[in-house]
This record gives sequence, C-alpha cells and structure tokens, in this order.
Amino acid sequence: MSIKNDLFLRALKGETVERPPVWMMRQAGRYLPEFMAIRDKYDFFTRCRTPELASEITVQPIRRYGMDAAILFSDILVIPQAMNIEVQMKPNFGPYLPNPVTDQKGVDQVIVPDVNVELDYVMQAIKATKELLNNDIPLIGFAGSPWTILCYVVQGQGSKTFDKAKEFCFTNPVAAHQLLQKITDTTIAYLKAKVNAGVDAVQVFDSWGGMLSPVDYQEFSFQYIQQIIDALKDEAPVIVFGKGCWFALGDMAKSGAAALGVDWTCSARNARYLSGGNITLQGNFDPARLLSPPAVIKKMVTQMINEFGKDKYVVNLGHGILPNVPLDNAKAFIDAVKEYRQN
Repeated sequence: MSIKNDLFLRALKGETVERPPVWMMRQAGRYLPEFMAIRDKYDFFTRCRTPELASEITVQPIRRYGMDAAILFSDILVIPQAMNIEVQMKPNFGPYLPNPVTDQKGVDQVIVPDVNVELDYVMQAIKATKELLNNDIPLIGFAGSPWTILCYVVQGQGSKTFDKAKEFCFTNPVAAHQLLQKITDTTIAYLKAKVNAGVDAVQVFDSWGGMLSPVDYQEFSFQYIQQIIDALKDEAPVIVFGKGCWFALGDMAKSGAAALGVDWTCSARNARYLSGGNITLQGNFDPARLLSPPAVIKKMVTQMINEFGKDKYVVNLGHGILPNVPLDNAKAFIDAVKEYRQN
C-alpha cells in the first residue's frame, strides 16, 4: 500500500516538492491535554509498553494538527532496559538508573538481547499505529545514539555536563568502546526490527553529541552512528540529529544518511555550507520560540523555509517541543508550513 501523503519521504529522497514537509520532535507528548489525560492514569513505561496506549499517543498530534509524519511514542532508554540495565522514570526528575555501569565488570554484565523478544512491545505498537494511521502519512521509528545511551547508563541520570560518562570514556576507553559496541549492535537489531514491523524511516538522536570535542566525537560517537547508518540505509531512510554537532555536519553528509537534523544554534546558511549543500536538512526552529505570538511564529517559519529552501528540507524544531507551549502556537507552526508558497 502506498502512503497517501508521502511528502516527507519525497523530501528525504531530495525530490522537488510543492512545500516542505513538517513534523515536530516530541510532538506526541506533554504539551497536549489528551496526552496528559493518559499520563495521569498510567506511568511512563506502562505507556511505552502498552501498544494501545503508545499508538494512541502517537496519533494524537496528527488528529489535532495534521503533521506530514508521525513519530512512534517510545523512549531511547528502552534499549538499556532490554540490555539488562534497570531504568526508572521518576516524576519531576527524569530518567534514573540505580546501578550505573562504571567499570569493566559492569560492562561484562550488559547483554545484547534478542530485540524481538525483549522489545516486542515496540513492534506491536508500530503495527497498532500503522492501523490507526491507515497509510495516510509515514511513521518514524527512532533510537538514541550509542554515545547518548552511554551517557545515561554511566551517569545514572540526566546531566548538564555528563562528566562521569566522559571520565569513564577517557580513563577506561577499552571498556567504554565495548559498551558502545554492545549498544550499537542492539540498536542496529532494534531499528531493523522496527523497519520490519512497518516504520517508514528511522531517526538517530545524538542528544549529547555536542558534549564532546570534534576529535572525541569521532571516536566515541560518530563511528558508531556510522555503523547504524551502514546497516540500515538500504532498508529505510536514516535521519541523524546531533544536538550541538554542527562541527560534524561535513562528515555526517558523507555518511549515507538521508537527512541531517540541525539545532537552532546553527543557521540555515551555515548548515547548508557545512553539509555541502546536497543533503536534506531538518530543523531548526528554537522550541522556546513557540512561546512567541502565533503571528510572529508564522512569519519566522516562512523566513526559515526561505533560508533553507523548500527542497531537500524538512521543517522541524531544533529540539523537542516544550511542555508549556500553547496549543494555538503549535498550530501556527504547522499551519505556516502548510500555507507556504514560494514567492
């Protein structure tokens, strides 16, 4: 069955389009009242593990705003959970890992699981979501980058610096690379299973890539992302989003990825220049700018599209949508793209 609105997939292929496609990172979530109603009844990982809930949450923003792609409601930390690492989601705190991996012994205890068993609930959520979407728009599956997963697994929680994660990599590089490889092998199997279950594209979130220097980024992050791209690019388009990773856009553009995400600190002009000008880019509206009045948002979105160009471009935020964004402002963002006409 062909997808009725394939604008997003055409943009990933670099085809000429009438307007760029639009979706928002974290669009299935905490700014929507219908999401909060489910959140009040079920804890975080219950929502992730229950296909009916995950699929319903995935399509909520589509019903309300009509984005050009849906992204499966899940979390990057389902991977370490499947690898025998306990992960809790604490209200008003975020992820908490009570037994962080800090030495070789800890790395040895981490398993590469059978993803079709341990993460079967994700595959069921994909199938349930595909039914709800009814081939109207594509579905995106995602995973965290191996480095970003390592950050949580070693640090034990979120951090502004991930100092413990970096210390582990720099003082114990052999164990760090073993851990990164285990995460990479699991992630490749996981994303392949997602494609088999029905997702139309995948995105790798390197949320903490910008914590590393350009040299360390190559060693501890990008070489593992490259393995993921190599394993998946012939099965589905791969989008790579590295927050704060403008310095790697040149290498990323040669990686075989279909598109590169850009955060709001990198201008459209710089992103096109650094990536060589031939690859599809995605981004890069500052999520906090969705707190501006709707008229200002519309004007800024139009300007952003003009700067990136309508082709080889996917309109998105430069990071996930904030919980306090007014519904009308989210609508203004989506509508501005749908109403876009090249002058």
